[in-house]
Amino acid sequence: MAALSKQEIQQKLKAVHDWSHQGKSIHKRYTFKSFMPAIAFVNKIAEAAEKANHHPDITITYNVVSIALSTHSEGGVTERDFDLAKQIDQIAASS
Repeated sequence: MAALSKQEIQQKLKAVHDWSHQGKSIHKRYTFKSFMPAIAFVNKIAEAAEKANHHPDITITYNVVSIALSTHSEGGVTERDFDLAKQIDQIAASS
């Protein structure tokens, strides 16, 4: 799966809420009431990522979870990143 062009990424960002393109990744931050809900969210993301065999970069700062998605083998953002972004948004909506 080839990396998407900047124009393709900008077009696909319209279909995902609050994700942004920076460098070779798409990014989003989620804020929770406290640490434990943030960790529960990360654990759910881990399960989805493992099933997809596509693993995000995740940073946890107390109640803020930052996600970066990139297909490292392709050197940039691919359709796989947008597929996982949609799954992560669904997880967040149900958390």
